[in-house]
Amino acid sequence: MAKLVFMGRLEDAAGLSEMAVQPGPVERVLATLDPALAVQLLGEKVRMALNGRLLTDVGGIVLGQGDELAFLPPVSGG
Repeated sequence: MAKLVFMGRLEDAAGLSEMAVQPGPVERVLATLDPALAVQLLGEKVRMALNGRLLTDVGGIVLGQGDELAFLPPVSGG
């Protein structure tokens, strides 16, 4: 299994902090989620980290066995 991790407000939207998913292309994995959640996860300001490394290009990402994909919401500072 692979794992999706939801941080901050995305955890609230998902209703849980993490979810086990079948490995495969990210697009296929997201297609199995609630459509409203998938739209939020693909938001322009949401960052993704694969196994602890921030991704700059999310196209073509394929989750393998044991991979962790974290969704990081935008943060505001001040």
